[in-house]
Amino acid sequence: MSSELLVLVLSTLLLLAHVMLAIRYKTKQYGVEWNTGARDEDLPPLNPIAGRLDRARGNFLETYPVAIVALLAVEITGKSSDITAIAAWAWFGARVVYLPLYWAGIPMVRTLVWGVALLALLVLIGAVLVR
Repeated sequence: MSSELLVLVLSTLLLLAHVMLAIRYKTKQYGVEWNTGARDEDLPPLNPIAGRLDRARGNFLETYPVAIVALLAVEITGKSSDITAIAAWAWFGARVVYLPLYWAGIPMVRTLVWGVALLALLVLIGAVLVR
């Protein structure tokens, strides 16, 4: 299995981590009845930690489709290389580090890590378009 496909498979576990952490902290605040109900009622704002985990999940979901397309495009076009493998692992590593940084509320470093992930995606996309 190529590095790009392995990263893609592992990233599904990261997505589940984002979803499960966010919902765990929402449920902790709003209760099990809310979680198992229709969730139609208006609720107070999330507390800081639940809010950060929810925003981190949303941020991951905003860029994850781009990562899926970029990683699959590298694989499908046969343009996998050492550079795309490094970019794939850099994206994944940055996204793994991003979650606890956001959870802890560390602002500047979190943004730099997000930038590393974005740059890695651009390298993957560029490899498909240029090579």
